Amino acid sequence: MKKRKLLIRWLCGCLIFFGCSRKSNEQQPESTTTLSTEDIAKARRIHAALAECKKLIRGGDVVTRTGNDFTSQSLRTLNRRDKTFSHCGIASMEHDSLFIYHALGGEYNPDQHLKRESFEAFSDPNDNVATGIFRFDMPAKNKERLMAVARELYVQKMRFDMDFDLKTDDKMYCAEFVYKSFLKATDSTIRFPHSIIRDFEFVGVDDIILDPRSTKIAVLNYRLY
Repeated sequence: MKKRKLLIRWLCGCLIFFGCSRKSNEQQPESTTTLSTEDIAKARRIHAALAECKKLIRGGDVVTRTGNDFTSQSLRTLNRRDKTFSHCGIASMEHDSLFIYHALGGEYNPDQHLKRESFEAFSDPNDNVATGIFRFDMPAKNKERLMAVARELYVQKMRFDMDFDLKTDDKMYCAEFVYKSFLKATDSTIRFPHSIIRDFEFVGVDDIILDPRSTKIAVLNYRLY
């Protein structure tokens, strides 16, 4: 049983490192391909939609994305009910600026520390195919605490959990970071269900966004633009 758990966690780790390594090692073509008029128009439509989407985000929202790389496409399969998104983070409003805190592993984030990015960087169409915003029904004071917890873990340089182990708190993967931040911010009144693959127990992105207290504010599929 223990070996089976370790095997699944090892496979998850391989997905992170192999995918990010492949992405970071890809060589760019020497010549730049000229974009068509339609490509340019599509890019403008996507960025315009993202700008409108950003206006909807409030502090404490859960923001999701789906990467266009091998890792993201593979990690989506770990979701048991909704395989739309592969990654999630917590939105924080700071002096009229919006940031997304999220746990990211692999060579794409070399120091493995919790990341703090602008919404534009988090949802970048060059690296992703979709993004979403989800809002939880909870008091304003809990949302403030949620943002404070995220900022505190960022200052502490929380590292990414390559073992995908919910039982440890010194390292966290993306959904685990969101899950445990909610637990602390709400004194455990908001708890998300766990997914189980054989003997491996974890929290998936869908376990969070499908919670009955969650409301879908917006979902953008870039391929539809």
